[in-house]
Amino acid sequence: MKIAVPTKENNQIDDHFGHCEFYTIFLISDSNEIMAETILKSPQGCGCKSNIAFDLAKMGVETLLAGGIGDGAVNKLASQNIKVIRNCKGDVHQLVEDYLVGSIQDSGSNCAAHEHKDGHVCSH
Repeated sequence: MKIAVPTKENNQIDDHFGHCEFYTIFLISDSNEIMAETILKSPQGCGCKSNIAFDLAKMGVETLLAGGIGDGAVNKLASQNIKVIRNCKGDVHQLVEDYLVGSIQDSGSNCAAHEHKDGHVCSH
């Protein structure tokens, strides 16, 4: 199994999925232990307009642990069979370990609509 986490400096989860610096991709063993991690550079921009869902799916990612994420990005990830766990916080390594032992649950809520500097309005 592979888990992706939108990441910013100091290995913290980024509060905004589409604007993270990079994605940390964790390879998880059958015994739910972190075996390896890789970095995928972020396309920087609205997650619902980028190809990141396709790129993550191509890498075999099944789950994304997100901070803030909107409807458009959640739908695009779902179309690639990537499950999204929303409103996560903290250090990405600890977050994945907590998820693997069942301590992290999806909040069920997406970000509210807002406008980007380029005038694009996302529903997240």
